[in-house]
Amino acid sequence: MKLKWLSGLACLVLGTVTVYGQTVQNKDLKPTGKGWGERGTGALPAANPAAKARAGSNGISYHGGPVMTSGPNVYYIWYGWGGSYADAKAESILTNLVSTEGGSPYFNINSSYYNGSNVHVTNAVHYKGSTVDNYSQGKSLSDASIQTIVKNALPHLGVDTNAVYFVLTSADVNETSGFCTQYCGWHTSGSINGSDIKYAFVGNPARCLSACAAQTTSPNGTPGGDGMASIVAHELEEATTDPDLNAWYDSRGEENADKCAWTFGTESTASNGSKYNVVFGGTQYLIQRNWVNASGGYCSMSY
Repeated sequence: MKLKWLSGLACLVLGTVTVYGQTVQNKDLKPTGKGWGERGTGALPAANPAAKARAGSNGISYHGGPVMTSGPNVYYIWYGWGGSYADAKAESILTNLVSTEGGSPYFNINSSYYNGSNVHVTNAVHYKGSTVDNYSQGKSLSDASIQTIVKNALPHLGVDTNAVYFVLTSADVNETSGFCTQYCGWHTSGSINGSDIKYAFVGNPARCLSACAAQTTSPNGTPGGDGMASIVAHELEEATTDPDLNAWYDSRGEENADKCAWTFGTESTASNGSKYNVVFGGTQYLIQRNWVNASGGYCSMSY
């Protein structure tokens, strides 16, 4: 997820891409999972040899890769959440988010996406559990460190190829490839112990509220946690519809949530004067809109 002031960043370049053995001209940038696209070439994983890449008429196109059609499982890795940086309220609202978002009109937006066999995403999210990592990789993390954190957590959480493993960092942790300066969170996939594992990094906006939070007064009294909620929603919907960065994205390499980043639609006012736009499990959130892959394409809070 890009910073608020980088939401339109992209450069158009041309290349070629191999889609299930056929090399075609590729006018689309390849997504990075961090909110922008880059020129890329290479073969897409043959998860479904019958899948066909095709242009879309809704402002976003299918590129042949797998989609999490049964709805994602979610695991949390609380990195550094202890001691003076413990935030029980943030932990509560973030767990509630993925425990109650499935089946909602909001997550149903993802059902407008489908795989190469025309199987649409199910409106379901399954929270499967969490574990704590007490700074095993220190407080200054690289992208490789995030994968190591996920790898170390798998013996505790289990290996699940239909899941997104979220590394949620405490406010004293930095991600050195660009957190707070280029992005607020990202998602990707990688081969870990021979399995295709989907995972995401979500930094704590308390480090940089002006860059990674929509407001400094938040509906649940935890600006960092409330800011993380929107980033978690963003990365979850992208990981669902583009888990290996080769399925659904537009010509700029933007995935569905990228296309609506930092837009919230109709907002209501909470008792403390902050803004919210959706209620999950009795809890108010300010969550960004997502891109509906229908009717020409549009940003919405429901489908």
